[in-house]
Amino acid sequence: MSGRAILVTGGAGYIGSHACAALADSGYTPVTYDDLSTGHRWAVQFGPFEPGDITDAARLRSVMQQYDFAGVMHFAARASVAESVADPELYHRINVGGTQTLLDAMVECGLKHIVFSSSCAVYGIPPRVPITEDTPHAPVSPYGETKHLGELLMQHYSAEHGMRAAMLRYFNAAGADPAGRIGEDHSPETHLIPLVLQTALGLRPHISIFGQDYPTDDGTAVRDYIHVQDLAQYHVMALERLFAGGETFAVNLGTGTGYSVAQIVAEAARITGRPIATQHAPRRAGDPPALVSDVTFSDMLFHYRPERSDLPTLLSDAWHWHQKQHGGDA
Repeated sequence: MSGRAILVTGGAGYIGSHACAALADSGYTPVTYDDLSTGHRWAVQFGPFEPGDITDAARLRSVMQQYDFAGVMHFAARASVAESVADPELYHRINVGGTQTLLDAMVECGLKHIVFSSSCAVYGIPPRVPITEDTPHAPVSPYGETKHLGELLMQHYSAEHGMRAAMLRYFNAAGADPAGRIGEDHSPETHLIPLVLQTALGLRPHISIFGQDYPTDDGTAVRDYIHVQDLAQYHVMALERLFAGGETFAVNLGTGTGYSVAQIVAEAARITGRPIATQHAPRRAGDPPALVSDVTFSDMLFHYRPERSDLPTLLSDAWHWHQKQHGGDA
């Protein structure tokens, strides 16, 4: 398998670029296909770059015909819940329409293996925690709805065209490349850990904590955080499972451990050695009290446990990245 080319749509984004690094480390050649609308050209460090829009069928076919691809990793999507509520049509056009355009191009070009970036947002507000793969899909945002529809497309193309798809339902990706080459950089930033670290750097006056009356130990919302490098390793393992003849499957990717917002803030203050001002704010509509993965199936499927997803390591890697990005003392 060494040296085989993999098409990585959205490979200039946060998770996509870390997947490219993991692919390169495993002997593959990741080819990033990205329109740079939210990704970064500097994040494309591990293989060729092919500019292109995920909804551009002709451009996708052209790139597929240019390389001898063994498989596809599909990250290209809009990924903000708030933005999806404000502009659901955009999310359906890119996340659903773009995914179908990609799958059609794969059929035309004879590509059979795809790893799909899905989300625990497909579950909405789950009836119980931890969340297993057979929890009913009940998305509460257009973003979660588009990921659900993307999974349905994967299943349809598997049945109709003999594709094999791995649908990876992430929990909260966080952290950064331990070597400091790439990391999390969104504009605007909406994710808790980078917001907390930007506050520690003095780039923000405070971090808002949305809701202090949840039925959790400290009243703040609980989430399952997985290091982006561990997440990238799962992508490579999922692809190789498909190469080995594995059938289409869906799996949750988390750690099985939840941390509250208050715990994240306290640990970040300890790691950085800096005060982090907080401000209380009302709950946000649709925010579940807790989202934690049941890892039974992922453990059985991959025989791998996340190596850098303990909270101190995850926060330390993210902190080093943000210091480097913003000119702090590394």
